[in-house]
Amino acid sequence: MSGATSGAPASDRLGPADVLRVGAAGLRSRPLRVFLSALGIAIGIAAMIGVVGISTSSRAELQAVLDRLGTNLLTVGPGQDFFGEAAKLPVESVGMVNRMPDVESASATAALDDVHVYRNDHIPEGQSGGIGVRAARLDLPHTVGLTMAAGTWLNSGTARYPAVVLGADSAKRLGVATPGVQVWLGSQWFTVVGVLNPTEPAPELDSAALVGWDAAAARLGFDGHPTTVYTRAREDAVEKVQNLLAATANPEAPTEVEVSRPSDALAARDATDRAFTGLLLGLGGVALLVGGVGVANTMVISVLERRAEIGLRRSLGATRGQIRLQFLTESQLLAALGGAGGVALGVVVTAGFAVAQGWPTVVPAWAMAGGILATLVIGGVAGLYPAVRAARLPPTEALTAP
Repeated sequence: MSGATSGAPASDRLGPADVLRVGAAGLRSRPLRVFLSALGIAIGIAAMIGVVGISTSSRAELQAVLDRLGTNLLTVGPGQDFFGEAAKLPVESVGMVNRMPDVESASATAALDDVHVYRNDHIPEGQSGGIGVRAARLDLPHTVGLTMAAGTWLNSGTARYPAVVLGADSAKRLGVATPGVQVWLGSQWFTVVGVLNPTEPAPELDSAALVGWDAAAARLGFDGHPTTVYTRAREDAVEKVQNLLAATANPEAPTEVEVSRPSDALAARDATDRAFTGLLLGLGGVALLVGGVGVANTMVISVLERRAEIGLRRSLGATRGQIRLQFLTESQLLAALGGAGGVALGVVVTAGFAVAQGWPTVVPAWAMAGGILATLVIGGVAGLYPAVRAARLPPTEALTAP
């Protein structure tokens, strides 16, 4: 028993605090190398946290949009006839769709293909800036969920006169921010009465100039045929309404009608974002692997440079287990430093990008915890070989090393 008491200390006599103190001492002696090695881990973790955070924030914004606008909006448009020519929706199609039992509301717009809008009457005809002119019904904001950035929507009075509401993009292109400005539309002056906020489910309205249904018919040669019928169905009957819309909107030629669901396009975009996120996560994993190789390289060099220290500790009674534990701890501390820095950097990048886009900032807790856990695993794997090599060094060889 006395030999066990006075002999070499057993590896289990090193408490957790002692292990951390010994491991940290090796890192403090080489701060620049530690920083550079930890930076490799931090970049990989930051990339992965940033990708997950930005993707999650984007999905949270998309879900907020869907919650706000609903997934029950359907659109009806003309397709092609039997001869491949562009078909037309009947003039009565909006009223027929509105009378469907499971439809809450329906409204419409009509693209006026030969009508253009300009900031003034001195701009050449070919420089319309891609702004389309549409006739719009008064109940369009209620059905689609439009909101005003400035001014008001068309009413029963202004819809009969040369008044126009600009979409968000068209207002920017025309340089109009407030109502009361006149624009040159259809070779006559129209007064801007309102500007719309961006419209997620109907992006075609963002780049449009919207005039009243009656004013379009009286002043711009509109024939009354809608080109897009927006339909808000009951939440529990969306599929049923979608299946009946074509036959309702054009009973004589339902095959010449195209029915779509804007939320499906948003869901498809989200699926594309998820695939892109997977690719970026793979790239982040590669960066993390490179960082782990850097940690392993640092620890191998550290063992070679500290052979004298290892030999001295062995000669003073340190066991191979203690030497191995020391270098494993150093490796994991080094990786943990990089992981903590990477998580912090990833959160900052996510928050900055989300704020710039106007999204909610969402970084899943599992991503942060997973980042730290991954670095500990990488630190253990990267430090295993150097730790074993350090533990196998004979004391006499280590002490005589140059």
